[in-house]
Amino acid sequence: MNMKIKIISIWIVKVIIAVILLQTLFFKFTTHPDSVLLFSELGIEPWGRILLGIIELFVAVGILIPSTAFFASMGAVILMVGAIFSHLFFIGVVFNDDGGGLFILAVVTFILSLIVAYFEIKKK
Repeated sequence: MNMKIKIISIWIVKVIIAVILLQTLFFKFTTHPDSVLLFSELGIEPWGRILLGIIELFVAVGILIPSTAFFASMGAVILMVGAIFSHLFFIGVVFNDDGGGLFILAVVTFILSLIVAYFEIKKK
């Protein structure tokens, strides 16, 4: 693959991850009823919602910084493993009639984060 295309592609993937993570922060930090319901069902409302929101904020910013992109991508992988696990075993793939949207975003973010981690570790 052409090096320039590869670099641009990885940056696009990083931006997609950051946008997904940052978009969910709006719901967490504004105490949106869906977010409160989700974390209530997990039994970690409000501290879990706020803590995970803060961690997601650091990961979203970190993935865009070249020197921290690998660690941030691994952080995103860990966060998404937790999200996927929570959906599969506690709250369901479809949550509050969302059509599985949150679950799909978690899976997409998980896969994209693995891709970024792979290419970041290959750079070193």
